[in-house]
Amino acid sequence: MDHVVYLDAKAKELDKLLTGKKTMLIRGAAGRKIPYGRVDQGDILYLLENDGTGRVCAKANVGTVVNSEKMDTKQSAELIRLNQNKLKLTDAQLKRWSGKRYLVLVELMNIEKTKPFGIDKTEYGNMDDWLLVGDILNVKI
Repeated sequence: MDHVVYLDAKAKELDKLLTGKKTMLIRGAAGRKIPYGRVDQGDILYLLENDGTGRVCAKANVGTVVNSEKMDTKQSAELIRLNQNKLKLTDAQLKRWSGKRYLVLVELMNIEKTKPFGIDKTEYGNMDDWLLVGDILNVKI
């Protein structure tokens, strides 16, 4: 399965991933929202920054994936703390993700730049920061 993932431009997530300072992404919500249970080891993530350019410029393979059980605020913060050495979250990101009942932690491998390309988002009415695309060739423009 291929995924298109928007990264936090303010937090310089893409730069941190490409330089190896960061090796894990996090997503979370009050409920089991995408990508919860929908991303698996071996999947490919196509990465772009949420800076308005709309261009995929890197890709990575999914390593380990943790889909948490329902947690309280304290458990959520502890799971993040235990993985902060891979997540490298900024204070703003810590505030955003701590306290979510369900977290998804996705470890990345083989992160590399790609020739930038756009994606066709017309099939995705509810624009989120994580899109399940099946095969990237179906949305690549």
